[in-house]
Amino acid sequence: MADLAAGGAMGLPFTVLYEVIKEVVIKTAMFEPLLKELDFTIDSLKPLIEEMDKYNKVLDRPEKELREFKVQMEKGPELIRKCANLSKWQSYKKYKYSNQLLELQNSLQKLQFLLSVQQARDVKQTLAVTKNIETVVLRIDGEGPAGWKEGMNDMKETLEEVKIITGTMVKRIDQKGEVQSQIDSEVPASPRVTVGLDVPLMELKMKLLKDDEVTMLVLTAPGGSGKTTLATKFCQDKDVQGKFKNNIFFFTVSKKSNFNLIVQGLHQRKSTDVPSFPDEATAVKWLHKFLKEEDVPVLLVLDDVWSESKSILETFDEVKMPNFKILVTSRSQFPGYGSLYHLQSLNDIDAMKLLRHSASLGDGSFNFQWNRLAKKIVEHCKGYPLAIDVVGKSLRGKSYELWCKREMELSKSDSIIDSETEVLLRLKSSLDALNEQEAIIKECFVDLGSFPEGQRIPVVALIDMWAELHEGLGKDVLAVANLQELTSQSLADLVVTRKEIMEVDDYYSEHFVTQHDLLRQLAVYEAKLDSSKKRLIIGNCGDNLPKCLTEQKDQLIKPRLLSISSDETFSTNLHNIHLAAVEVLVLNFNAKNYALPEFVEKMINLKVLIITNHGFLPAELSNFHLLDSLPNLKRIRLERVSIPSITKNSIQLKSLKKISLFMCSIGQAFSNCSFDISDALPNLEELNIDYCNDFVGLPDTICNLVRLRKLSITNCHKLSALPKEIGKLDMLEVLRLRSCTDLVKLPCSVMNLGSLSFLDISDCFSIVELPEDIGDLSGLRKINMSQCSRLKELPLSVLDFENIEEVICDEETKELWEPFLPMLHSVAVRVVKQEFNLNWLQKSQF
Repeated sequence: MADLAAGGAMGLPFTVLYEVIKEVVIKTAMFEPLLKELDFTIDSLKPLIEEMDKYNKVLDRPEKELREFKVQMEKGPELIRKCANLSKWQSYKKYKYSNQLLELQNSLQKLQFLLSVQQARDVKQTLAVTKNIETVVLRIDGEGPAGWKEGMNDMKETLEEVKIITGTMVKRIDQKGEVQSQIDSEVPASPRVTVGLDVPLMELKMKLLKDDEVTMLVLTAPGGSGKTTLATKFCQDKDVQGKFKNNIFFFTVSKKSNFNLIVQGLHQRKSTDVPSFPDEATAVKWLHKFLKEEDVPVLLVLDDVWSESKSILETFDEVKMPNFKILVTSRSQFPGYGSLYHLQSLNDIDAMKLLRHSASLGDGSFNFQWNRLAKKIVEHCKGYPLAIDVVGKSLRGKSYELWCKREMELSKSDSIIDSETEVLLRLKSSLDALNEQEAIIKECFVDLGSFPEGQRIPVVALIDMWAELHEGLGKDVLAVANLQELTSQSLADLVVTRKEIMEVDDYYSEHFVTQHDLLRQLAVYEAKLDSSKKRLIIGNCGDNLPKCLTEQKDQLIKPRLLSISSDETFSTNLHNIHLAAVEVLVLNFNAKNYALPEFVEKMINLKVLIITNHGFLPAELSNFHLLDSLPNLKRIRLERVSIPSITKNSIQLKSLKKISLFMCSIGQAFSNCSFDISDALPNLEELNIDYCNDFVGLPDTICNLVRLRKLSITNCHKLSALPKEIGKLDMLEVLRLRSCTDLVKLPCSVMNLGSLSFLDISDCFSIVELPEDIGDLSGLRKINMSQCSRLKELPLSVLDFENIEEVICDEETKELWEPFLPMLHSVAVRVVKQEFNLNWLQKSQF
């Protein structure tokens, strides 16, 4: 079996199959869709086979199953050649060969899955072993004789090498994943259907790959022309990836971005230690060192650079290295900075193709009237892909009369000269076309303007907003359904960073919304047009606040939603602002320290507070005591803030029902808590803690929160234990401990959680056993224990589960349940395919 599975024996037939597929796929039209699928699968499988070959890896699978993989590979080239040589007179054989191609595809996909499982398992085992060895070394180092010091130092160096190797493995598996950080340097996914970009893509490749003199290229066009889509396709091109490999960095540059922030993002991709550069000169020095040490080609994409950010290009222009290429997308041309490339709008043929796709018209021909009408709509959109896509999707399934109405609406603004305004008006026409039943969709769209451009919007933040602002959106699934409606209209994009979680849970911490900056402009514009002034969105204006806030005579507006985006220049010492009607307050900032504005204490109707630091490191938050006077505050969400002072002085938030902490520095706050949390938060029903790197554990007084229904602690890798008396939480329905990799066990008192219906311990691979009496959880209906690799057996008490309906696991943990299933007749065991990006292993960058 070892010889059969070793890389050489498996690698040889794979190489032959790979070469045949590459040779035939571009020549064979009859089986084109199936061959393209095979081509994609074989590309995904290639690095895994090479990895197995490199380490002479043996798969832990039955010999018969491994032989089947090899046989399928050996038969594959002959089958593909037969398909390539099939004439149109032999089309009767197409069905037979199609089935055989499908069998080959299924076999390769299964092998890809098994190799990915093996690789992920190797990484986790290496991490666990390294951690155990490190613990022993530190103990010996602290207690052993002085003569051992030199030996211990050698072993520590070896451990560091193991960590580096392991980290490399994690990065390799995680190449396509997204890390929750301030600046996301991964290349975003491009739309499934794009038109008119083949020639521009070829020309970009000629300039950036072939011309050594071009180090910076500015890709320029008006908003909505497809600049970002083209840049994304460029990064995903095989020739580009072949040259730059894993050194492709993609940054969206907002108006508030700076050179230091982008370099921090580069540093993050290469190290878990992310520094705070004291000045730009230090950041430039690090970048020079980074490029010299890499000594390989590096591609940096700076997407959506505003004219105000010209200084960023000036600094990067100074850092010229032979293998360092920079692609800039912008509405501005930035003369004098590298080569310039103008992206043209779509021609009539490509514009019509896009409209057909967006409106789901298929490839069939129109009748004369429809064809003429569609051409007019395309002409009104002036070849801008964003406008065509939004207009097309808004017309899906609509009658001819409604198409005529939209064409007339679009024709009214044909005299507009400014291209950006033109696109906005086209987008607005689609928004205005939403009927009364879709009015809530438009409201949700306008709410998206409350968040800064260029930033991913957490879906959980939107859920909190909409639950209080819009009647009928109190349930999470309804809010997400509205987001999916916005996506279907191309008014926003919904991004899910761990899709396997979506399959088993209704917890949306891995869901984000992105939006084209023109669409955000439209949302802000719509908020200003609203005569009722339900929303007040304030940009980065320092102390120059709108007159409606500063002049007493104009303070007649009563917005329900107030959004303020600011930096260090914003003054929080404002006493004369009266906005008692505000129910949702969104504070976006980028600063090292931030104080809640003093006018917050007058917001007696405030129900939701969302505070987001868009800087790279957690910011110190002060003035938290101002919330003590708010009688209706129900939900608080904090992101990237440090809150050590919150628990020094007791405050009472009697109405607070939900608090969410994301990537916050909270370890000191909880460890130094000097009062009973249940006194401060007597009615708390939901507590969410996610990616809080310094979080070690909950205070014991958390067990006095008798109304707590949901407790979610996820991606907190330093959490090693839960409070012993957690069983006192009588009303707890959901206990989610996903990806808490240091958690060793559950307290015995967990069996007293009589109301618990869902327990999630997935990816907690340090847990070695479950409490003996876990079967006493009489209300438990669902348990997720996938990727609990160190769990070797289940206690017999699982037979006592009275209401268990679903067990979610992987192939390994499924085997633990199999002996009990004959006695647990109502249990459905669901094996979840793990996404092998292992993002949750990467510590938050604090």
